[in-house]
Amino acid sequence: MNETEGLRFRRLRRPQVITDELPQNRHKGSSTYSGKVFKVTLVSLGCFLLLPLLVVVVILESPIHPEAFSLKEPPPMRGCWEPNLKLREAERLFENQISGPESIANIGDVFFSGTADGMIVKLIGRRIHTVARLGKPPCGSREDESSCGRPLGIKIGPNGTLFVADAYLGVFEVNPTTGDATQLVSGGQVVAGRKLSFINDLAVTQDGKKVYFTDSSSRWQRRDYLQLVMEATADGRVLEYDTETKELTVVMENLRFPNGIHLLPDEESVLVAETTMARIRRVHVAGLNKGGMDTFMDNLPGFPDNIRPSASGGYWVAMSAVRPNPGFSMLDFLSQRPWIKKLIFKLFSQDVLMKFIPRYSLVAELHDGGVCTRSFHDPNGLVVTYVSEAHEHDGNLYLGSFRSPYIAKLDLSKV
Repeated sequence: MNETEGLRFRRLRRPQVITDELPQNRHKGSSTYSGKVFKVTLVSLGCFLLLPLLVVVVILESPIHPEAFSLKEPPPMRGCWEPNLKLREAERLFENQISGPESIANIGDVFFSGTADGMIVKLIGRRIHTVARLGKPPCGSREDESSCGRPLGIKIGPNGTLFVADAYLGVFEVNPTTGDATQLVSGGQVVAGRKLSFINDLAVTQDGKKVYFTDSSSRWQRRDYLQLVMEATADGRVLEYDTETKELTVVMENLRFPNGIHLLPDEESVLVAETTMARIRRVHVAGLNKGGMDTFMDNLPGFPDNIRPSASGGYWVAMSAVRPNPGFSMLDFLSQRPWIKKLIFKLFSQDVLMKFIPRYSLVAELHDGGVCTRSFHDPNGLVVTYVSEAHEHDGNLYLGSFRSPYIAKLDLSKV
């Protein structure tokens, strides 16, 4: 072996240093640097996307100032409340010919209703006739609603006239033949320090001398009803109008969204749907208990709207949103979390929020003592949606809606 070969041999045979470093960790320095760059980029992107949201949350003021309140755990939906599909047996009438027929009344086989485009209409057979228009066109948009008018509750008076509650314009008596309308109560006026902002439903005594009606809020108008529900302010009232003396008085106040109203047969009390609280109150308007109030039925499985008599001596109550148990009720969850409500209304409009509220129509027959005797359901509102009233006539239920373009008819003999 020569000297050159010996040197090459020694280079090949030199000892190696043995360590615990794994092969995959040999490039740890470079991978750590890449990971840091990725994290910084991700955080920067997140901050960039969240910055507008933070600006909205911090700077913009919420349109509502909700109050925290408590609802009882919803009753289990079993027994009388057992879900079914009976409302899906209903037939749609005047589909796409009538808009938002909230309330229904009848004289014989002639029906009357108020619509979202400000009209009082008469329904004879398959024909629709305009009886009166309480407001002024244009109609059809949110901005026009207060001047166009929005007829809600409608009842037949003792002389065959129509008593109509318009959310904006007031309480009217309308001749169903001539269409002549007399304003009894002006909407928007201040009564006992509060404005009549959302007149909703009414009831009339048999002699026509007294008209009781609900004013759902002194702060919110009908077009902002979802804000009213979410804010849950106890600024709703029941009022009495004397058709002889023209006197207007407050019967009950501090209610959370008083909605439908029905005069009991003794005419000493009215049933009032307190929508936000998912209950029905009995307000004493005459007699020894005048000025008092108690609960007719508490903790309903839905949020009640109009109340109308049933042929069996009970009362039909319509509910367009439910509190499922078992299940999850968004409105129950939010009742004690006003900060979430504020945030929601900073980010979304009422029309957007309506899309997130599950559709579920429920009509129940209740009797004295708060007893439920039967209920009809349409989960997901496939046939009957946004139900506001159930009006019974000649063995059928005529179902009104505050939003849908039709009236639904349910044959009670089939369910």
